[in-house]
Amino acid sequence: MPDDDEDPLFSHALGDGISPSEPLAHRMRPRTLDAFIGQEHIVGPGRLLRRAIQKDRLSSIILSGPPGTGKTTLARVIANGTSSRFVTLNAVLAGVADIRSAIEEARKHRELYDRRTILFVDEVHRWNKAQQDALLPWVENGTLILVGATTENPFFEVNRALVSRSRVFQLRALGSSELRRVAEAAVADRERGYGRWRLTFAEGALEHLVDVADGDARSLLNALELAIETSAEPWPPAEGSEILVDMRAAEESIQRRAVLYDKDGDYHYDAASAFIKSLRGSDPDAALYWLSRMIYAGESPRFAFRRMLISACEDVGLADPAALGLVLACAEAFERVGLPEGQFHLAQAALYLATAPKSNSALGYFDALAAVESEPAEVPGHLRDANRDAKGFGHGEGYLYPHAFRDHWVAQQYLPSALRGRVFYAPGTEGREGQLRPAVLERREAQVAAAFEEAAAEGGEGSWSKAGERKAEWRARAESGTPARLAFVRRALYETANPGRSDRVLVLEARQGYLVWEALRRSPEGTVAAAVRDEGEKSVVEGCAATLGEMEAPLCAVLPLARITRPALEAAFGFSAFELAVGSGLLRSEPDPAALLASLGSALGGTRLAWAELLPREGGRLSSIAGAFLGEELARRLAAFEEGFYARADLGALGPSRESLIAAIRGFPGEGFKLEVKKGSFRRSLSPAEVGSWLAPTSTYGAALAAEFQPEEVARVAWAAEEGARSGPKDWPVAALIVSGMLG
Repeated sequence: MPDDDEDPLFSHALGDGISPSEPLAHRMRPRTLDAFIGQEHIVGPGRLLRRAIQKDRLSSIILSGPPGTGKTTLARVIANGTSSRFVTLNAVLAGVADIRSAIEEARKHRELYDRRTILFVDEVHRWNKAQQDALLPWVENGTLILVGATTENPFFEVNRALVSRSRVFQLRALGSSELRRVAEAAVADRERGYGRWRLTFAEGALEHLVDVADGDARSLLNALELAIETSAEPWPPAEGSEILVDMRAAEESIQRRAVLYDKDGDYHYDAASAFIKSLRGSDPDAALYWLSRMIYAGESPRFAFRRMLISACEDVGLADPAALGLVLACAEAFERVGLPEGQFHLAQAALYLATAPKSNSALGYFDALAAVESEPAEVPGHLRDANRDAKGFGHGEGYLYPHAFRDHWVAQQYLPSALRGRVFYAPGTEGREGQLRPAVLERREAQVAAAFEEAAAEGGEGSWSKAGERKAEWRARAESGTPARLAFVRRALYETANPGRSDRVLVLEARQGYLVWEALRRSPEGTVAAAVRDEGEKSVVEGCAATLGEMEAPLCAVLPLARITRPALEAAFGFSAFELAVGSGLLRSEPDPAALLASLGSALGGTRLAWAELLPREGGRLSSIAGAFLGEELARRLAAFEEGFYARADLGALGPSRESLIAAIRGFPGEGFKLEVKKGSFRRSLSPAEVGSWLAPTSTYGAALAAEFQPEEVARVAWAAEEGARSGPKDWPVAALIVSGMLG
């Protein structure tokens, strides 16, 4: 295998010498990131790929995108800026022998010179499985850093193992303004383009070339070259000559491309995806359009029926169990009828699914599967087969036969002990499943209560978790509800924020990083910056990120809210422009919220902001668990007491009220700001001890209760609350205020 400076497949493209006989598209390839046009979402300032190239810390990547979007050009930029060996192969021309030769040369350079090798593989999807597998161990151990380029979807056309070891960057078709910049650069460049002549375009000629190029820079430059060089006779004319490109030359130089449907490529998968998403989204018009587009292009009707059979269970499910039978009947009828009349059966199945109520509760199976894979658990003794080992081991002892009880049901533990209280099935609210939902939830509550009752009777070590913690410790964690509240706030926040895959995200008041990790998952091609309050928090975030690669880890800096300015952001992270800033609890301890918000608006103008404030005053109430055990009048009075109690302004420990938060936000600098209260619930258990501390005379709540109720009424409330706590886990309300908008 020749070294990178001798490689005949790529050396000429990477050299500094330019021949006038080379195509314009090749002559105009940028050599640096600053000259690169387009793809700001992956190579703009602060983006992950740009930082990796500039620091020469590239890991294996796959560049995916349509033709003419800059995949090979990016490889050229990487080659020009790296200290590593840069070797290239074209998957159309290279075979296994070439791969082995490249690997052997890379291994020698690593052992002898401690020098990395970057291997660029153009059209990587063209290699078969054996050829792709030949790279795996060498990419895995770092002998090779792979830079693959493909016009296909790598998740379908590249081996999964190779994709999992690489970071995928998706390049987009260039916009009209970007294509125009490409054309203008070629027209103005004296060395590589046409800057030596006085070039003009007839009205609309350049616009026609840009429009028909349809996002493909190579297609545009090829057409531009043909249009210019056929507009002067002979070519090349004398330097300084005038050249006019008229509309006819522009039209003859480029032809509008046909719309394709490749049954083996992205068109196939994208159209099928649009079809299924239209069914799932209950849009019958779109479902019919995408179905007809697939069939018109020659797609197999059996493929469409297969997708609809999956959708009948995945998307409609128990909301309408008849959907599966109807689609199956249509598929069988199609086999008997065939085309063209069978198109009626295709349409009927699609319309039924698109208009049916929806439920995806069957996905609970995969949660259960994950538990099976990660948490080994024994079959409870009372559920084991009693026919073989009842005498020796007591198998089956204690089992309650449901048909012997009223409604053919009785509460008992069915899950393994390690999974008591786990929920895998979440019944939907639509169709038949919505009708069954109340009974399912009621039985689950009783089931969980029974499991806790049995656990309370056990002694010594419990098997409540895979780590085998003592039962009391596990129960204390479960009863606190803190992880569930945090999860609710994070979910509510990111549902509103909705960061893009390539967004630069600033996490304000990142603390120990709870919001940071979700940002990393949602913006894998962007950059996540964590602003923490002190060095202690910074060490926690960096410690948790130690398992990530340098380019995958979040940026982290000590930058409290009050010190956030554009210069401070630039100094901390190297850039100050962010698409999104997120945070939680920003106003809980701020003495002057209005001033804080104003300073944020000044520092982050042009950035979307989304933050969440927990509203504990609007969360769970003791009356919700005690009310069922009190008389109607006393239950009503207790609920009214709590409404007044949680509205008190002096309860600073509970955080600000909704009204005070809204008041602080008035006059916020920016536009389009909206406030939304998101409410939910989580399962939690309250112990009698926790209820006792709630009602203690020394607590603020207990003192207020004693001041309003008679001693015998307080005693009655305490008894009812303890009974409610013993009756099992409750759906505990939780609420958060989500604020979002564009900073100005």
